[in-house]
Amino acid sequence: MRLSWGASLALAASASAKSLTDVCTVSNVRSALPSNGTLLGIDMIPSAVTAAAVYNASAGMGSTETYTYCNVTVTYEHTGKGDSVVIKYAFPQPSDFKKRFYVAGGGGFSLSSDATGGLEYGAVGGATSAGYDAFDNSYDDVVLYGNGTINWDATYMFSYQALGEMTKIGKVLTRGFYGMSSSAKVYTYYEGCSDGGREGMSQVQRYGDEYDGAITGAPAFRFAQQQVHHVFPATVEQTMDYYPPPCELAKIVNATIAACDPLDGRTDGVISRTDLCKLHFNLTSIIGEKYHCDAETSTSLGFGFSKRAAGSSTSYQPAQNGRVTAKGVKVAQAIYDGLHNSKGERAYLSWQIGSELSDGDTQWNNDTSKWELQIPSTGGEYVTKFVQLLDLDNLSDLNDVTYDTLVDWMTTGMVRYMDSLQTTLPDLTTFQSSGGKLLHYHGESDPSIPAPSSVHYWQSVRAIMYPHLSSEQSLKKLAEWYQFYLIPGAAHCGTNSLQPGPYPEDNMQTMIDWVENGVQPSRLNATVSSGDYEGETQMLCQWPTRPLWKSNSTFDCVNDKASIDSWTYDFPAFKVPVY
Repeated sequence: MRLSWGASLALAASASAKSLTDVCTVSNVRSALPSNGTLLGIDMIPSAVTAAAVYNASAGMGSTETYTYCNVTVTYEHTGKGDSVVIKYAFPQPSDFKKRFYVAGGGGFSLSSDATGGLEYGAVGGATSAGYDAFDNSYDDVVLYGNGTINWDATYMFSYQALGEMTKIGKVLTRGFYGMSSSAKVYTYYEGCSDGGREGMSQVQRYGDEYDGAITGAPAFRFAQQQVHHVFPATVEQTMDYYPPPCELAKIVNATIAACDPLDGRTDGVISRTDLCKLHFNLTSIIGEKYHCDAETSTSLGFGFSKRAAGSSTSYQPAQNGRVTAKGVKVAQAIYDGLHNSKGERAYLSWQIGSELSDGDTQWNNDTSKWELQIPSTGGEYVTKFVQLLDLDNLSDLNDVTYDTLVDWMTTGMVRYMDSLQTTLPDLTTFQSSGGKLLHYHGESDPSIPAPSSVHYWQSVRAIMYPHLSSEQSLKKLAEWYQFYLIPGAAHCGTNSLQPGPYPEDNMQTMIDWVENGVQPSRLNATVSSGDYEGETQMLCQWPTRPLWKSNSTFDCVNDKASIDSWTYDFPAFKVPVY
């Protein structure tokens, strides 16, 4: 029977008038669960459902707003497996719901444990245990059952499967929870940075038709190369038998920033064009410059790839005085040049010149009164657990380790985890053809995940998806659904204490406007949060154009072939394509 217009309106009003008390019940959640067999390989466990109203509570990472929502848990198992996966969902009260579903990325070896991140957007959010209690366990804690035995269930769930299943279940549950039709549109968004960026790319690559928009910052592409690369600076120091005081490396970085800052057309403490710095500045000009650092006891956070407060460690450093040496510059230049094997073949890209050289920091030995080798656990643990398959948190030393050894470790990890952690599938046809939009960004002076890593993936997608179009045509087609931005001076997933540059603050609003209102961005809104230009808004250049300041207040987005070429790499040390 067809309802009259008035009756339809009344029904809609009735649905929208539902209160949180009406919908936040175990029975309502159970009735909204996807029936077993509708999502292949997933069996829901209705008896495990919980639902509880939460009133005026804070939600989301660092949010000062309060929200009223329904806190729900559901549990499922994989057909025939007998496992158990718990998912937490946060459902906005009906009056706040804007037909959106939101997935937040985690960091390091952790998935997000917070389901409330979508509430500020009127979106349902979720968080998953991934089958290994990811709410309390870091994936690197469970990757091995014991020496030599990989926990492949946890590996695939962490790599991509858990978030994909959480989203598929969550969208069905959302429609049922609010009384929507089974075909009603639920706008689905992803947002994350670092490994959260990699997790987002895993969703775009594997579950492309589930997502309308994804925001991915500094993704940890090529997990094997990326993690072993953390060991590269220490290997350079051991190979050259020179262990620079951290203050000497800091002086090299800061002197580089000062020298290259004006190359972009404005002197503001920011290298907006690291490519021009790479092309026109010679580190040897720093040799002989004085450095001084006071004694200090400090805590290193490890840049997001380890389990203990992101690899935190406390160390003492005595006061450091001296002049930059030729050996120190040689170490820094080798690190910036990137890993090559003994045949001189490039194996991997590296950090942009002017990026902090944190992974090259040495440690002070009070007994010998010398600076000595320090192996970052960010890379060392990957080698011990994921490559050597030993349940150890770090390498004890780099004895007999050469550049070829690093390439071998990268090769082992790449082959072993090609279909899980590597996250480099460049064919995004499913996502693109489903109408998905991808906003990808990376801090240009990121000292953890090198900015060229993101450039290389963008280049791979462009080459794979538009091989027969002209350069101009492929750029236009790609920009319609995949846009990439370098953030001048920015560090790893945030601002940089060494360079007071801009940082984007409203990416989700940009994405919502793009997806829901058809407003395709051409630049990315960012704000300077410190320094002489604090509060300044900069509309960042979409790659491959680069900023060039015309005055202290305006810049152009220019095409510069030599600069773009400096961001382009091949990896002949590997015999298979590295996307």
